[in-house]
Amino acid sequence: MSKSFENTGPDAAQPARENCCCGGRCACAAPADVAAILAAHPDVKRDSLIPILQEVQEAQGYLSPEAVLQIGEHLHLPVSKIYGVATFYNQFRFQPNGTYHVQVCRGTACHVKGSAAVLNAVQHDLGIRAGETAADGMFSLEVVACIGACGLAPVISVNGEFHAGVTTDSIKDIINTYRRKAKDDGPTA
Repeated sequence: MSKSFENTGPDAAQPARENCCCGGRCACAAPADVAAILAAHPDVKRDSLIPILQEVQEAQGYLSPEAVLQIGEHLHLPVSKIYGVATFYNQFRFQPNGTYHVQVCRGTACHVKGSAAVLNAVQHDLGIRAGETAADGMFSLEVVACIGACGLAPVISVNGEFHAGVTTDSIKDIINTYRRKAKDDGPTA
């Protein structure tokens, strides 16, 4: 049986935006955020691209097509150049995280203890692959190099809550816990 631990560090899930139609998973509140970020960077050149991308992703949770277009206009760069840079680094996301963001650790300790099979089980149960968000927006899946909980391997994190010693058999129960929670909590809009 897996154990869970709450992550209260800087990577813990952020609260949903107020007045957002989907609890913060979309770009509906983002244009003002992007405009404010760009206004804080007047007269910048292309060497400011990565810090601006980081700030926009921090505000939005991902890089929306609208944000990329605004950044391109601000920096006088073609959108293709921005996507070229952003896709080079795996820190950038181009779709919003789901209500429940699942991270599967693939670090050395987790790998040795079977995280490849755990990842396959998560993908199968959620019906999505790493880097994707389910069509209903409930789950997103990310593979991370190391969560930093090696002594608990293999480990997954769901919105910052660690589940330790997970197995392919325990994945379904863990995911179903979040499905029930979503059902019990009702719509977030």
